[in-house]
Amino acid sequence: MFMPIYMDYNATTPIDPEVRDAMRPFLDEEFGNPSSTHFYGIMPRKALVEAREMVSSFLRCKTEEIIFTGGGTESNNHAIKGAAYALKARGNHIITSAIEHPAVLEVCSYLELWGFDVTYLPVDSDGIVDLKALKAALRDETVLITIMHANNETGSIQTIEEISAIARDRGVLMHTDAAQSAGKIPVHVDDLGVDLLSLAGHKVYAPKGIGVLYVRKGTDLEKMIHGASQEAGMRAGTENIPYIAGLGKACEIAGHYLKENRAHMLSLRDSLFDKLKTSIDGMKLNGNLGKCLPNTLSISFKGIDANTMLKEIGLDVAASAGAACHSGSVEMSHVLRAMGIPPERGLGTIRLSVGRMSNRQEIDRAADVIIRAINPNR
Repeated sequence: MFMPIYMDYNATTPIDPEVRDAMRPFLDEEFGNPSSTHFYGIMPRKALVEAREMVSSFLRCKTEEIIFTGGGTESNNHAIKGAAYALKARGNHIITSAIEHPAVLEVCSYLELWGFDVTYLPVDSDGIVDLKALKAALRDETVLITIMHANNETGSIQTIEEISAIARDRGVLMHTDAAQSAGKIPVHVDDLGVDLLSLAGHKVYAPKGIGVLYVRKGTDLEKMIHGASQEAGMRAGTENIPYIAGLGKACEIAGHYLKENRAHMLSLRDSLFDKLKTSIDGMKLNGNLGKCLPNTLSISFKGIDANTMLKEIGLDVAASAGAACHSGSVEMSHVLRAMGIPPERGLGTIRLSVGRMSNRQEIDRAADVIIRAINPNR
């Protein structure tokens, strides 16, 4: 059966065949509980240890600093709420950015209902956080800075190393949501200087429903799920061994082939951009390709409704729009608004994201489809 070209890797990735193979024994014969002391707990427990080692090697951290979670959203919730609750006696101020994923923004909004004060930093036209605004926002009662490593819509990469240095100088905890950056650019916790980091399995060719929270040793953090003593007492509940095994393998692959995959995605993304730019008048890039993930392209077309266009080409190309329908009206994304993109451009924005399984033939065909949709007479 003919399938549309998949160009939405920032939304989710397919499961790598090697990842599926790593999961299979724990879906079949190795079904035991890793906490069991009898025979059936041996292999699941071994898989848990090995996966933790793979993830810690990928992030370049200690194995005891890895907490397996139910996904990137849970990791963000645990990092932000856990730090806020643990440090509330010291202060109630949190700093984030205006372009964070809802898994961060909604958590911050929730904490505001419970007496926390949140500063939402502006970004420039490239989608990069203003460091002067960050320094000006810091207070004696600031306990946490949470800034994403790379944006899911535009791919803009934040200067996390610089932000972390500012946080460290003021004794403030630093968290980053690395769901989009992991597997595309280096994500090494010591180089980034972060205390907390979130990772989502389904962005690195592992299943949905599994994630990681990195917690630097010595970081104050309240637990979010209470029960038994799994995950060093930080996340109760019997571990999801099939998915944990899959995530471990996915991180091993991502780390081993990072350089090659990065170059592959960059070449395809740039080729796609060049083909579209030379054939479509008035097309605008959102962000800066020099400060962007190697796989992501956010572009706007003049006089085009992106949602309508994507529906029309949906049998040929699967991609995302920069605006969504809510209660009968079309709303531009908060990311594009924060970057100062005018509505007429925002409503005509599409995000094209390639992956390591993308190929040159797909890119060429997708470009032709998009060009014909914008210029039917070509």
